[in-house]
Amino acid sequence: MPRTPARPPAAQTPARAGAPLSRRATDAMQAALPSVAEQAIEAIVAEVPGYAGTLDAGARETLARAVEAALRGFLALAGQAGDPSAPMDRTLAEAYALGRGEARAGRPMDALLAAYRVGARASWRGLADAGATAGLRANQLVAFAELVFAYIDALSAASVAGHAAELASEDRARARHLERLGHGLVSGADPVSLALAAERAHWTPPEHLRAVLLPEALVDQVLARIDPRTLQPAEEVPGLPAGLAVLLVPDPEPRLVAALGRLVPGRGSAVLGPTRPWTQVVGSYQRAIRAHALRLAEPGTVVAADAVLAELVVGADPVALAELRTRALAPFADLPPTVADRLTETLRSWLLHRGRRDAVAEALFVHPQTVRYRMGQVRALLGDRLDDPRAVLELTIALALPDPG
Repeated sequence: MPRTPARPPAAQTPARAGAPLSRRATDAMQAALPSVAEQAIEAIVAEVPGYAGTLDAGARETLARAVEAALRGFLALAGQAGDPSAPMDRTLAEAYALGRGEARAGRPMDALLAAYRVGARASWRGLADAGATAGLRANQLVAFAELVFAYIDALSAASVAGHAAELASEDRARARHLERLGHGLVSGADPVSLALAAERAHWTPPEHLRAVLLPEALVDQVLARIDPRTLQPAEEVPGLPAGLAVLLVPDPEPRLVAALGRLVPGRGSAVLGPTRPWTQVVGSYQRAIRAHALRLAEPGTVVAADAVLAELVVGADPVALAELRTRALAPFADLPPTVADRLTETLRSWLLHRGRRDAVAEALFVHPQTVRYRMGQVRALLGDRLDDPRAVLELTIALALPDPG
């Protein structure tokens, strides 16, 4: 990662208008500098809302040092012949650091920029009075005023750059901490580690989270509609299939289902894991992963893992399920595939509807007589197994999930 520059580019150094101030004028201004600095501080504290009544002794001392350093830098610039950038290097670096400090304190730039403007006005008055007493002519005072405000513009730009750099640095650091927190949650890290990660990320944990699997293409649109505390683990997420993303969403989040319902149709499917205490959301994630692996979400639909518990239990041991399926459906193995599919589909519906022919016909969109005919074929294949409770149990489990082949 590139390092943040220590100060803004020297190109922001103001050009001096006219000749440097005389030694007599700069000496007079140097002598007046402590009182001018105090006047500037009083004006800032009185007129800038972001500072009025909010500065403790330490903050006021910091402000005093910043004002005096800025004024000394300005006087060095005003009295310097030749390249004006040399006396500005340190001052610009200090202004840059001041902007970073404001960001770390959680203050926006508005107050600091206003302080620059108010301080410049107060300083101009005090320094101009001292300069006039030392013999500065009117045209020199005009050039001096131009330099004052060009100087303040340069300091303002340096502080803005420092403020922005600090915010960017904080954002990058927080994003890294949030990513580590999310990864820890889906990896099953211990609660103490998770609490520390949440603290580092400045993330306030909700009582509960739920994992959501959805197509990567929908992530930004969903995030724009739900709780901003939602986490998105993105790097090396254990068990996450390609093309999918996982979100860890605070619960309850009533907008989530509505957002998915609008966005998912025609663009894949989504699986909602169960709600869990936030440090235990790994269980929600793992269940959502299993539901996806078992293809329990039809294309274009949103399925809640809690609504398919029976299917999840049946599919918990896929090898055993495959062996059971092979054994229970062996009588159908020699049929043409289309006939076998039709008969096993009918048998599955017949078992689920407990032999009610009309309900089976309605579920399969066929005539009841068609159901009767097909079940006659099934009975011819299975014989008295349909009257054996153990065989019926095995058939029901074998047909509970779609054929993965």
